[in-house]
Amino acid sequence: MAIKYYWEDFTQGRVFETATRSLSEEDIVRFAREYDPQTYHTDAEAARSSPFGGLIASGWQTCGVTMRLMCDGYLLETSCVGSPGLEELRWLKPVRPGDALRLKTTVIESTPSAKQANRGTVLFLWETLNQNGDVVVSMRGRQMFLRRAPA
Repeated sequence: MAIKYYWEDFTQGRVFETATRSLSEEDIVRFAREYDPQTYHTDAEAARSSPFGGLIASGWQTCGVTMRLMCDGYLLETSCVGSPGLEELRWLKPVRPGDALRLKTTVIESTPSAKQANRGTVLFLWETLNQNGDVVVSMRGRQMFLRRAPA
């Protein structure tokens, strides 16, 4: 893909929002059996007697969906050259089969690199919301981008 967004395009307060993506019961169980085989992720009947009252997606699967929404929403059209990682990750509400998830990305700050004039870092707040507008996962982290015009 052609680069649409460089470091300069990520100004404080800028918001990106995505289309929705849903997880089926089958998606949730398949992922959980492989990566997070707790019964409230793998067994709908057993999940009914859990504190969640039914089947829920693994938080790690929700993070994977968030990453996919991020890529489809803006990241694949950027000059991104990596990330040093997350500063915060919170699972706030369970994700249930059929929930329609969307991503809201907010630029918190944008900082030019002190060592490499051709790049900068951006601190983001990523919030994945369900169809009711409830935040189900919240992440804060940085990504590094090439600059359109090096300083």
